[in-house]
Amino acid sequence: MPADPMNIPPVSIAAAKAALIEQYADPVLRRRATMLWGTRGVGKSSVVLQVARHFGVPLVDLRLTTIEPVDIRGAIYADEVRGQTVWFPPEFLPAADQGEGILFLDELTAADQRLQISAYSLILDRRVGHYRLPDGWQVIAAGNASFHGAVSHDMGTALADRMFHFNVQTAIDAFLEHALAQGFAPAVLAYLKVRPDRLDDTASQLANDHLVGASPRGWEDISNVLKSGLSERAQRLFVQGRIGAANAAEFFGVLREIQAGVDVLRLLAARPGAETAALLPRTLDGLYGMLYGLIAATGDDAVLLRALEIIEQWPDMRGTTPLPIREAQTLAMELLMQRALGRGLEAALFDSPAYRRYAERRRSEGLDG
Repeated sequence: MPADPMNIPPVSIAAAKAALIEQYADPVLRRRATMLWGTRGVGKSSVVLQVARHFGVPLVDLRLTTIEPVDIRGAIYADEVRGQTVWFPPEFLPAADQGEGILFLDELTAADQRLQISAYSLILDRRVGHYRLPDGWQVIAAGNASFHGAVSHDMGTALADRMFHFNVQTAIDAFLEHALAQGFAPAVLAYLKVRPDRLDDTASQLANDHLVGASPRGWEDISNVLKSGLSERAQRLFVQGRIGAANAAEFFGVLREIQAGVDVLRLLAARPGAETAALLPRTLDGLYGMLYGLIAATGDDAVLLRALEIIEQWPDMRGTTPLPIREAQTLAMELLMQRALGRGLEAALFDSPAYRRYAERRRSEGLDG
């Protein structure tokens, strides 16, 4: 197999989720298995769980690298009445009376090849031994190709020809949207906004033969470290140990810049006008640190209204280099709207004089469509 066999275009994890939801909704398409290819930490397992929750159906999640071949095929026993040996199917496979659900075969390409034979039977024939997968169940598999730097066995064309294939890659905007919804530390969001190439450095990690590197899952861990009560020294050790020394050094450099350039709590407490202008950051890192900090702090009408006032004053920023003020204002307003809708604050948002002025400016510039 060539080094990079993915002759299909990459899709974001959000696009893959939407497609899987539509597939599950179609009873015919649901019977055809789908394979999610992608690097570690891209969100393959998470998105399958989200699809199951979307439909409110059970999910059987089998991590194939942690089980033995007999675990899928079941145990064999002698039926003396019939004079035959018979297989008892395992209890974790869906029973005949479980009408609908998702069977997730994770780490398919990394599993022992003897185990893959049983897994392939479920994919190819929707059965293994005497066990049959109920008609309403969808099979989704996930794994890495060898060029992803993970342990991987080649997939034969006979199996590949019986599946839909998604080449899942991380899109920074989709990741930031997910991270914001999950309450990631604002500093992580700000860092990745201005350095999107640091979201996943698998290619660089492999090229330099490094064991540890950055990944979407890793940044979630970094967020948890920053939100913890660990000392700064301990935080550094954990960050280095999760994303590597070089990534950690750059991240903490940006973190210092953000912390030095903006104090969101002081901004929220400041009076509009000159007092607010004096606290606005002067760097790109500080700008996005402030943006995500304000979004994270918005939990009630009062903070929302004050955040809108601050955003309206962003043109007062005097950066050391030109800053994308209008672009940042648009992003901030979009994120604040999402936040307001999610927390029942939309009335305060739409009634705000600052928001009305922003909306009027957008209309006058022909940007409201």
